[in-house]
Amino acid sequence: MSQRFVDASVAPEGILEILSKQEVQKLLDVSNEGLYGLFRRCCLAVLNCGAETDNAKEIFQTYRNFDVDLVHRDRGIKLVLRNAPEIAFVDGVMIQGIREHLFAVLRDVIYTSNEIIENDQFDLAEPTSITDAVFHILRNGEVLTPQADPNLVVCWGGHSIGRVEYDYTKKVGYELGLRGLNVCTGCGPGAMKGPMKGANIGHAKQRKRNGRYIGITEPGIIAAESPNPIVNSLVIMPDIEKRLEAFVRTGHGIIVFPGGVGTAEEILYLLGILLNPENSEIPFPLVFTGPASAKDYFQQIDDFIASTLGPQAQELYKIIVDDPAAVAREMYSGLKNVRDHRVDTKDAFYFNWMLRIEPDFQQPFVPTHDNMGTLEISKDLPSHLLAANLRRAFSGIVAGNVKEDGIAAIEANGPFEIRGDKVMMKKLDALLAAFVKDQRMKLDGKTYEPVYRVIT
Repeated sequence: MSQRFVDASVAPEGILEILSKQEVQKLLDVSNEGLYGLFRRCCLAVLNCGAETDNAKEIFQTYRNFDVDLVHRDRGIKLVLRNAPEIAFVDGVMIQGIREHLFAVLRDVIYTSNEIIENDQFDLAEPTSITDAVFHILRNGEVLTPQADPNLVVCWGGHSIGRVEYDYTKKVGYELGLRGLNVCTGCGPGAMKGPMKGANIGHAKQRKRNGRYIGITEPGIIAAESPNPIVNSLVIMPDIEKRLEAFVRTGHGIIVFPGGVGTAEEILYLLGILLNPENSEIPFPLVFTGPASAKDYFQQIDDFIASTLGPQAQELYKIIVDDPAAVAREMYSGLKNVRDHRVDTKDAFYFNWMLRIEPDFQQPFVPTHDNMGTLEISKDLPSHLLAANLRRAFSGIVAGNVKEDGIAAIEANGPFEIRGDKVMMKKLDALLAAFVKDQRMKLDGKTYEPVYRVIT
């Protein structure tokens, strides 16, 4: 059997070559309020790229002896890794892409702590300030490119998809790449990796040497969705809500592939924003797509949206099945409208400042049993606020499936209970049951034990 653990020392190249002694001490602070636990978890997730499990608890247990130390030297810094996953190395040398991701973690953890959380300039209870914080983190991560035309396509979809669906995501990415479009995803495997892989080939055929493959993640999900090796710009946002806002602020259009509860959460987040009357004039191309075998999946999603958010929400997206070229053409055409609108309104190409995002979509939702049980899911709510609460329900299920804290809460207190309008709850239960039946909940294929109970 090959060695599972590696000890190594790694120095950065070009970014964060120096830190202050105070910053080093903060990163290595093991107290409850210190950054070490967060820093260690994110580093381990990056090093675990390619693992065949999405259970954060299992990953952290397997590598419970993993340790990372940060050595401060006059000529720069160095990370010292102990008992690191062997998968991150080739013949004892760390893979270059993983090395870059490792230092992106260092960059974002220290920047978010110093310049966002501990900075009085940002009031993270105030919507405008939250958006400003998202902008600063993305700018610090060198994701925002002022001179570039609107050509960044966000791709959402499941990390636990089958080979047919994965191959389809590559074909769509290829068609996007041939048209010079760049790709942003949640950075993990499955439908997050496929479009990047396809776009990379399309870019190569067109001799496009500066293709952008942006991955946006957050600490709670990164262990379950370790950054795939194609990502060449990785950003770690502080929480899921700021991650979602980062997608819609930087992306110019969105393609949704088949997925599970995480994908449903993303769909509801975007529809809730686009249903806000203040955003009715802002073009935002949205396409749902998959191979022929995914036709029933999108019918289920479409039926759920119709029965909860209504026909107005259905008008915000187009479903294209088994036609990668048509998807790319639709997106390319939609991006022209985005460009024209940004020019007319003098909005930035690189950041969608005009998009109105309500506090319900920005404030972090902690999926405790009490919070999940008291979510208001009612037809009496305006459609965009109903979407916000449905999004929170799916977010809680994601946490119970793959996040360390969520898994621990389910083990201690049993499944989350979700209550609401009887008709909506039946539709929700049917949709979730279909996800379970199609094995869209877990990566490892083990028998799925639901972390939720729908109360009608």
